[in-house]
Amino acid sequence: MPVLLRLDSSSSGAASVSRRLTDVFTTAWKERGDDHVVVERDLHADPVPHLADASLHWPPRLRAEDAPTLPEAEAAQAEVIEQLIGADVLLIGAPMYNYSLPSTLKAWLDHVHVPGVTAPFDGETQPLRGRLAVIVTTRGATYDEGTRTASWDHTVPPLRLVLGEALGMRLEVVAVTRTLSMSLATMAGERDAFEREYAVAADELRRLASTL
Repeated sequence: MPVLLRLDSSSSGAASVSRRLTDVFTTAWKERGDDHVVVERDLHADPVPHLADASLHWPPRLRAEDAPTLPEAEAAQAEVIEQLIGADVLLIGAPMYNYSLPSTLKAWLDHVHVPGVTAPFDGETQPLRGRLAVIVTTRGATYDEGTRTASWDHTVPPLRLVLGEALGMRLEVVAVTRTLSMSLATMAGERDAFEREYAVAADELRRLASTL
């Protein structure tokens, strides 16, 4: 019974382009059969709290002797990690906020990146190695390759480092830019380009969901 873990982090509600695209993937996943399960968490409506203490970056055996005892925070972190490990495929909606990822998504990353538990440290611990993570990232302006603004995107790089390098997951990144062309008159000239990018992204997400 394949399990998809879907995480959305946009604060834009129904107007969110990243949510529309994660819907596309989710629908195609469900169409594969009733045995294709979806577990959803809306990190905006139901955020993961910031880590209660820096010691939670490490498993108990690697913490300092004077580290505080935080049973509730540890249990909440363990639940987030178990939910991720229990998924066959991870789907993340990651819109760019101020050239980086939403703080709610960063808090989730802080919970799941634990050396010695989900990432190698004192051994080859990497339970998610080889599993697929599909990142749907959206950007309001233009970030075409080769332009000055292309280097301003700090949304995907942290996800590549944590999920790809540290956790060993296989990443597929689907990106759409110019989303503000739908609401800003000054970007109206970019609307056709946005719609083309959106159509290509939706097709790619359907392909990924149907061929996994």
